[in-house]
Amino acid sequence: MSKTIISTPDAPKAIGTYSQAVKVGDTVYCSGQIGLDPETMLMVEGIDAQIHRVFNNLAAVAKEAGGSLRDAVRLTVFLTDLGHFAKVNEIMAEYVQEPYPARAAVGVASLPRNALVEVDAVLVLHAG
Repeated sequence: MSKTIISTPDAPKAIGTYSQAVKVGDTVYCSGQIGLDPETMLMVEGIDAQIHRVFNNLAAVAKEAGGSLRDAVRLTVFLTDLGHFAKVNEIMAEYVQEPYPARAAVGVASLPRNALVEVDAVLVLHAG
């Protein structure tokens, strides 16, 4: 199977040696998104705004790949403060519905650009 690189101006451009997502068959591997505004490439302020921006960025990549966050089968959440985990759950419920994707949450010492949260995703298009 061939790889298709997914790129959209509606999510932050890659700031390193990676693609926003790579599609192989019906599976889309989305790189981690942090709370960067795609227009300004500046970090939004505060944990709530960063969580929303992360999921909006992931949704934009999913859309460009031909799907949506409804196609997510796996998410990994990275937090610099696991005390924000309940807030992630609350806001995440606005972007994904049951049946929820599999998920891991990992506490980390730091993230790029001093982000408070990062989320990556694996999508299977037209799953379920």
